[in-house]
Amino acid sequence: MSNSQSEDRITNGRAGAAILSAGVGALVIGVLAVAADAFKPLGKILTFYKPSGPLSGVSTMAVVLWLATWFVLNRLWRTKAVAIGKVNAVAFLLLALGILLTFPPLAELLQGK
Repeated sequence: MSNSQSEDRITNGRAGAAILSAGVGALVIGVLAVAADAFKPLGKILTFYKPSGPLSGVSTMAVVLWLATWFVLNRLWRTKAVAIGKVNAVAFLLLALGILLTFPPLAELLQGK
């Protein structure tokens, strides 16, 4: 068995990348939902499937950005040990903001309705 620190160190970067990217995805859904409702031209751009309206583009773009964030962070952190407590805190903050932005009274307040 080797005494090398790099071999004995446990990496959690891949898990941190997955957790943080999930928070980013949740925030993107909230931001795009409010923006698509507030700006009709953006809503038209995000209408990928007419029966569901802008929600089709909002959810699709959120998934794309979630996966892109996960890919990039995974590549950057795959061999690192990250501060998982801080990653969790930021991810939960992003999740909370994303949920709040999808709450209709808050979304309408932000849109000035």
